[in-house]
Amino acid sequence: MRIAVTGSIATDYLMTFPGRFAEQLVADQLDRVSLSFLVDELEVRRGGVAANISFGLAQLGLSPVLVGAVGQDFDGDYRAWLSRHGVDTSGVHVSELKHTARFLCTTDQDQNQMASFYTGAMEEARFIELAPLAERHGALDLVVISPNDPEAMLRHTAECRQLGLRFMADPGQQLARMDGAQVRDLVDGAHYLITNDYEKALLETKTGWSSDEVLGRVDTRITTLGPKGSIIETSDGACIEVPAAPEQRREDPTGVGDAFRAGLLAGLSWQVPLERAAQIGSMVATYVLEHVGTQEYGLAPEGFLDRLGRVYGEVAAAEVAPHLAG
Repeated sequence: MRIAVTGSIATDYLMTFPGRFAEQLVADQLDRVSLSFLVDELEVRRGGVAANISFGLAQLGLSPVLVGAVGQDFDGDYRAWLSRHGVDTSGVHVSELKHTARFLCTTDQDQNQMASFYTGAMEEARFIELAPLAERHGALDLVVISPNDPEAMLRHTAECRQLGLRFMADPGQQLARMDGAQVRDLVDGAHYLITNDYEKALLETKTGWSSDEVLGRVDTRITTLGPKGSIIETSDGACIEVPAAPEQRREDPTGVGDAFRAGLLAGLSWQVPLERAAQIGSMVATYVLEHVGTQEYGLAPEGFLDRLGRVYGEVAAAEVAPHLAG
């Protein structure tokens, strides 16, 4: 399966606050919050939702096409890093005027996060067309529409419909920015829809659709629940609950959702059952949780299969093994 992943490509600034955000908030002062956190650590890492998903797919042996807009600062270490790890960067547009997007995130001791995102060159993603990419690569079996410039997300979704390409709607944090009509346009007709549980509720509020109505407009709906795992619902009435894979240590949650998507997409590419694909996603997600930085992990097949088998059973490991060996 040839997968194109559209979305953000960014540089992450990851900071750690040794206290709790909740203890800094005064209930009757929330209408005029002014906070400053003295952080202990600063890590500068490669990131961006589409880049993170693509990196994870490449770690599992696939060669995804990364589609997004960056600044000229990308044409150096970052492009070389992704290419060296198996990501096809031919779909990346380089801006002549703006820097690559920046993600600034502070995590407290309870793993709660406060973040800001500077779009920068990402705004130019709306000028990228999928048709030439599909023609150049022979075919695109699935296009992931992940958080990006909102106009780019809408354009890529419209192009998928026009070209008859299956797509995964992954609106993420852009749900907060888009209005109901835009969200409905992103979701309608998606082969897969993926959100976390908070985004699920927000999506339903913005679209005015009930959960059943949303499911009636997509083939498969995946909802991630953090440490509680994930739920998969299909248009034929199936509902599958998948528990999360336990981590060996907890370093930073940034990028965990992106890693889940990478594992899920790899499973879909291998045509394993949906439940198994979500188990692979959960296993990959733990690797990110165990590292600082969203692309700092490696997936050695033997170790990955051992952990997968211990959590989800030897049948799961046996079913995935041939794909990692290939």
